Amino acid sequence: MATTLQRNKNRTRPRKGAAGRRRREADQRRRLAALGHDEASLAKLTAPELRALLRRPRPAGS
Repeated sequence: MATTLQRNKNRTRPRKGAAGRRRREADQRRRLAALGHDEASLAKLTAPELRALLRRPRPAGS
């Protein structure tokens, strides 16, 4: 008979790590730069501000 730990797969679920978070944020900055935002202003943004800009992406000039 299986023990509780063997049945409960949620207890061994992998968590998001710092390296993945840095990779995602760098990718989001590249996507905004491709839309026309300048690199200097993107470097000053925090992670929540990056995500807010990506929710409604539009070119920087408009």
